[in-house]
Amino acid sequence: MGLTVAEKCIKRSIVYGDMTKRGSRIGIRAHQTLGHDLNAIMTFLALDQLGIDHVKTELSVQYMDHNMIQADYKNADDHRFLQEMTSKYGVVCARPGSGICHQLHLEYFGIPSKTLIGGDSHTPCQGGLGMLAIGVGGFDAAMAMAGEPLYIKMPYITNVHLTGHLPEKVSAKNIVLEVLRRIDVKGGVGKILEYTGPGVKTLNVAERSTITNMGAETGATSSIFPSDENTKAWMHAFHREEDWIPLSADKDAQYDDVIEINLDKLVPLIALPSSPGKVVPVREVEGTKIDQVMLGSCTNTALNDVKSLANIFQNNEVSDTVDAALYPSTKTVIAESIKRGFFNPIVNAGIRIFEPMCGGCNGCGFAPQTHGVSVRTTPRNFPGRSGTKDDQVYLAAPETAAASAIKGVITDPRDLDFPEYHYDLPNEFIQLDNLFYNPIHVDEVHYGPNLKPIPHFDRHQDTESGEVLLKLPNNITTDHICPAGALYLPIRSNIPEISRHSFMTIDTTFPDRAKAANGGILVAGENYGQGSSREQAAIIPRYLGIKAIIAKDFARLHLANLVNWGVVPLTFKNDEDYQAINQGDDLKINLNEMTPDGDITVTNETQNIKFFVTTPLSIEDIETVKWGGRLNQMRNRSDEHVTA
Repeated sequence: MGLTVAEKCIKRSIVYGDMTKRGSRIGIRAHQTLGHDLNAIMTFLALDQLGIDHVKTELSVQYMDHNMIQADYKNADDHRFLQEMTSKYGVVCARPGSGICHQLHLEYFGIPSKTLIGGDSHTPCQGGLGMLAIGVGGFDAAMAMAGEPLYIKMPYITNVHLTGHLPEKVSAKNIVLEVLRRIDVKGGVGKILEYTGPGVKTLNVAERSTITNMGAETGATSSIFPSDENTKAWMHAFHREEDWIPLSADKDAQYDDVIEINLDKLVPLIALPSSPGKVVPVREVEGTKIDQVMLGSCTNTALNDVKSLANIFQNNEVSDTVDAALYPSTKTVIAESIKRGFFNPIVNAGIRIFEPMCGGCNGCGFAPQTHGVSVRTTPRNFPGRSGTKDDQVYLAAPETAAASAIKGVITDPRDLDFPEYHYDLPNEFIQLDNLFYNPIHVDEVHYGPNLKPIPHFDRHQDTESGEVLLKLPNNITTDHICPAGALYLPIRSNIPEISRHSFMTIDTTFPDRAKAANGGILVAGENYGQGSSREQAAIIPRYLGIKAIIAKDFARLHLANLVNWGVVPLTFKNDEDYQAINQGDDLKINLNEMTPDGDITVTNETQNIKFFVTTPLSIEDIETVKWGGRLNQMRNRSDEHVTA
C-alpha cells in the first residue's frame, strides 16, 4: 500500500512506534525547531535544566515577533535574554521586527519532507511547502532542541481533495474557512489534513501556508500540501532551490476520511464572533456596522495579499467610521511592496502601517474600542483576545476585510468595483541583510527582574481531593486560562504575576479562591484548552494548586502541556456526570486506579455520590503526571543515575 505525503514525512522522522496503527503512540525527531519571544522564555528556562551545551537539531531558529511593545523594561529584558541564550546554545536568532516567525521561516528555512517542531500552535504554516510541522508547548520544544523525540498519537489522515479554481474575489483564506465551516474547531483533533487534487496546483506556497496555518483552528495535529513545481518556484525565488525535493502521495495511498471541496463553488466566507468555527457566507451578515479592520497576521500578508489590497485600494478610501491597519508579514514583503508600488495606494487610502509582527492578533496593540466590531484576517477570534474584553471580532479573507473597511459595514467583495486581480510569483525576492543576529560571545546570561524561575511542583498523592473551583462550558481556550493582550504578554513568563489574571474573562475571583482553598479541581466541557501552544495555561492552574481537570475531552496540544506540568487530565464517561457536578462540590479522586483503559473512581463528597471517569493518557504519560510533571520525572532519573 502506498503512502500519503504526511506518512512519507513521518517515515523520515519516526524513531519509535508503528505509524501504520492510527492512534498509537509514536515518537518523531525534529530536523528543525522554531520558537518566538512570547513562549520561548519557558523553552530556554527548561533547556537550561537539561544539561546540554548545544542544540541537537539540524537547525533551530528563534524569532522576535510577539512581544514587541516595549512599554517598560520587561520585553527588552526578555529579548536580551533570548539573544544571549540563542548564542549559548547555537540557535539562529532573528532581530526584533524582521518578520512574523511562520512567514519568515517559510521564506528562509522550511524544507519539504522534513519535520519541524515549533513552540507555537500555528507552526503547521510550513505545511504549505510540504513540511511536516507540529506546534507544541515550550517544554516539548526544549526537548526537541535537546534531540529528544516528540511523542504523539499517530494521526488519522484526512484527504482534503480540491478541484476547480477559485473564482474572482474569492481568495485562498476562504478554503480553510470552508474546512472550518464543515468540521468546526475540534473536527481535526487527532488528524492531519492533507490537501490533494487538481485544485492544489492553482495555489502558490503563500496561499497554501494560509490554509495550513489556520488549519490549527480545527484542532488538527498538522496540515500539509505536496511539494511540486509551485514549491520549487517559491524556493527558487528565495535562492533555496537546492533544498527542494518533489513530494506527493502515492497513487494507491489510503486516507481515513475525505473532504471534497470544489473551488469553483466557493463564496466569500466569514467567521462570526467569537470562534473560528462559526463560519457563514458573508452574505448572511453583510450590512453589519464595523469599527475596525485589521489586515495581516501570520495567515494573510504575503506579497500576493498586499498586492490584492493595493489593487482594491487603488481607487478607494477607508470609511471615516473605520480604523484600519496593515501588519506586513516580513521585511521581505515590505521591501518588495515598496519596490512594486503596492504600499502607496494602501497608505493613501488611510490605512495605518505597523511593523511586521503578530501585533493586534494577540492583543499586542491595535485593540478595538469598547464593544468594538472588528473584521480581521487573523486566524483566531477568541473572546477578549484582541485586548478588549467585550470585542466582536470577525475573521475573513483580505478582500472581504478591505471591502468592509471601504464601506464601513461588512461587505461581500464581489459587490465592490475594483480591477481584476492577477499575481505572479517573483522570479527572485529581494534578499535583505541583517534579518538575523550574528552569534555573540556569552560570558553571562542576563535574567531580568521580571523573569522568574520555573516553579517547583510536588509529586501527586495516591488520592487527591479538592473543591470544584470552576465549572466551565465547552471550548475553553488557552486565552481564557492565560490572557493575551499587551497588558499580560510581558508577564507571561512570570508565573506568580500572570496567575493573578487566570480566567479573568470568566471569573475574576478564581485566583484568590484557588489560593484560599489551597487548590482544587476544574470541571469543563468539550475541547478544553483549544487554541495556542502557551504552556503557561497548564502551569498557571498547577501553580494555583489545581490537582486535576475533569473535562468531556481535551485539545491535543494543551493535553500534552498538562502532562508536562503534572496536571491530571480526566474525562467524563457521560454527559450526565458532567451535568450533576456543581461548582463548590468537594471531589475525591483515586489516582491509584489511573490506567489507560480503566475506570477511575471519583467521589462527590458534597452530594454523597460516586461516578467513574477515564484518562486519555498513555501509560508513559500517566507515569509523568503522577510524578508531578516531566521535570520532576527527569530529576528523579538523574538522581537514580547518580546514586547508581
